[in-house]
Amino acid sequence: MRIADFLSPQAVVADMQARTKPEVLRELSATLARAHPNLREDRLVAVLQEREKLGSTGIGEGVAIPHGKLAGMDSLQAAFCVSRAGVDFESIDGKPTHLFFALVAPENSAGVHLKALARISRLFKNPRFRAAILEAPSATDIHALIVQEDARP
Repeated sequence: MRIADFLSPQAVVADMQARTKPEVLRELSATLARAHPNLREDRLVAVLQEREKLGSTGIGEGVAIPHGKLAGMDSLQAAFCVSRAGVDFESIDGKPTHLFFALVAPENSAGVHLKALARISRLFKNPRFRAAILEAPSATDIHALIVQEDARP
């Protein structure tokens, strides 16, 4: 499984406008719904909010991976947004979050969902990669960096 299999270039935003955690979840959901018109934004927001109630998906080092499962989906889908300003996402390290990777999986896909989460988490552990993403000028450049980094052995 490669991130390019579930993150389309249309689902990447280089400069998200959200300034609060609820706004982040709405913007990620809107981005996913624009890239995949069969997905309803309100349902995506509800799924991501429900997961956040269990604890923040802010994993630290400026990264959050909001995620959830949605009935009626046929494949894993993702959105990626960069907040240049940073958002208080109640991250485990207490620092502002800049990189948001939303992942929504079909309801009965535990294995695929967990593999995707692990892959994303591993990718964003690299500080040079995180810095390159923050410096990338466009959504096209960001998507290319993610695909390139994910293809490394």
